[in-house]
Amino acid sequence: MMSRGMLISFEGIDGAGKSTQIKALERELRAKGYKVSTLREPGGTKISEQIRELLLDSSSRINPVAEALLYAAARAQLVQDVVRPLLDEGAIVLADRFIDSTIAYQGYGRGLDIEGLHRLNFLATGGLEPDLTILLDIPVDLSSRRRQGMLSDRMEKEGMAFQDRVRRGYLEMAGKLPRFRVINGSLPEESISAIIIDIVVRFLKGDKRD
Repeated sequence: MMSRGMLISFEGIDGAGKSTQIKALERELRAKGYKVSTLREPGGTKISEQIRELLLDSSSRINPVAEALLYAAARAQLVQDVVRPLLDEGAIVLADRFIDSTIAYQGYGRGLDIEGLHRLNFLATGGLEPDLTILLDIPVDLSSRRRQGMLSDRMEKEGMAFQDRVRRGYLEMAGKLPRFRVINGSLPEESISAIIIDIVVRFLKGDKRD
């Protein structure tokens, strides 16, 4: 149904509901006959998964610059081994996080130079960017409530002030980049799914409007 592939990324602070919505969209697109593949960042290859374990280990103490470089390394391997081949085959790739996570978390969250992070992303991906980015936006206090009683990884333990900086970073990016679609992640799951499916199906048909 498609001559070229398409990369659709899902972004948001922890607890926004990305994984749930990716699964719902995957089911819908497969039912419509599209070839769909899902992946997560960091991860997706043997090397990238090993880097993921290191990055999310709550006992790890990682310098912010080293952290950004590790995320970029995992992404570079993923793009080379998985993403580009899938796009060349005409698949729709649904990514649980991609380049914007680095800008939001290491840039706005950690305070690293954002332009430098953009250059790092470009190096890691060869300039590959998502065709469409779905940002599930939720308040920080809702993120905290949703994660209560769950085991927290290293990034999730950074606290509400960190998550708030990340959220504001995402919203700032969304205001600048036309590929972003911001969705209220506080809505019921079924409502969010319907909104996302409508946006993506229209996008695949060439309707690039919000």
